[in-house]
Amino acid sequence: MSSEMLMKLVQNRRAGKCSGIVSVCSAHPLVIEAAFRQGLMENTAVLIEATCNQVNHRGGYTGMTPEKFRIFVEKIARQVSFPVERIIMGGDHLGPNPWKNLSADAAMTEARAMVEAYAKAGFTKLHLDTSMGCSGEPIALSDSLTASRAATLAKVAEDTVRERGTEAPVYVIGTEVPVPGGALEAIDSLEVTKPDAAIATLDIHRRAFEEAGLSDAFIRVIAAVVQPGVEFGNENVIVYDREKAQALSASLDSMPIPILFEAHSTDYQPEKALAALVQDGFAILKVGPGLTFALREALYGLDHIAIELQLETDSTGLRVCMEKLMLREPEYWQRYYHGSDQALRIQRHFSYSDRIRYYWTHPDAMAAVSRLFGMLEDVAIPETLISQYLARVYPQVMSGQLVPAPRELVIASVQQVLAEYAVAVG
Repeated sequence: MSSEMLMKLVQNRRAGKCSGIVSVCSAHPLVIEAAFRQGLMENTAVLIEATCNQVNHRGGYTGMTPEKFRIFVEKIARQVSFPVERIIMGGDHLGPNPWKNLSADAAMTEARAMVEAYAKAGFTKLHLDTSMGCSGEPIALSDSLTASRAATLAKVAEDTVRERGTEAPVYVIGTEVPVPGGALEAIDSLEVTKPDAAIATLDIHRRAFEEAGLSDAFIRVIAAVVQPGVEFGNENVIVYDREKAQALSASLDSMPIPILFEAHSTDYQPEKALAALVQDGFAILKVGPGLTFALREALYGLDHIAIELQLETDSTGLRVCMEKLMLREPEYWQRYYHGSDQALRIQRHFSYSDRIRYYWTHPDAMAAVSRLFGMLEDVAIPETLISQYLARVYPQVMSGQLVPAPRELVIASVQQVLAEYAVAVG
């Protein structure tokens, strides 16, 4: 039971054991495949999460409902012989955010329908995020209204699984994080969540759940989203400083019920920082752009190799295709990147925010990647070029652990990032 797997993390902390789980927040099939391969190597469960904008009852920007996304994920798992019973499906930032331009009533109607779809599809980790104001409301809502709306969504999930006789979900509450995908500009420092605020958030949600007749469901709140002082912008990363988060970490012992903290935007954190986060109670480590960043690095590395081998030219390669695509359809990056033409070009391809990830499923991008793989499929790639352009996986190729086939090199590059998380979560 996937809910029990997550509840076990709380029990481990109560028993004095440090353990955690990585939350893979991506819909890219190669990233998901890499996660399952890593899960096989580590003999662990794999947590895959979708966001409210990415996957919802109306399709989201992936075009997938929760049921379609679950089928999509399970198909990849079966292709690599990963047991589907070890998949944990999660929904992130579930609330009115995709419809916040509507009235509160209309937006919450959509949010309820979305949560019902997630529950019907067997998602058992639900992050309830109702903190944003809708049309005519303040940008940020009061804690009491936020909690009341979260309880409303929890009731939808509870009613749905009760009617279907399926597994009851666990919940994550709170939202002290910036917009999904990282901060929009360079950042120098972050304010760590105050311990009193974290305790108050949980207590207010406890009262809201009780008032909604959901005391049994509140026992399954396993984590609160807080800001431990980790974030990334377009050009820099704020690394975890455990001394600054010491008081927040200690507040876990004062919570109304035993819980953990969930850390968003842990992408690009050093392995030691990730391990420290888990040791300090931030046991759920969410990562997304950091994985597709590694994927893009590997694809561009293969692109350079194809050029060096004179299989293509500087004017016909993958990067050129992606630049043309992003310039032609700028909606996914234009509002988030700033500066001169040169700065914008660098950000389009190499930003930590990795907004290029929204383009990989575009037919033009998929065709370009397929063409690149095809060109290199039957080519003996010199180890020296792998060292030059795919240094992340060069040691595995040298030792004979990794066959230097293009698709395998890309997946292994993503796995290298996931391996750091695997060490951190124990």
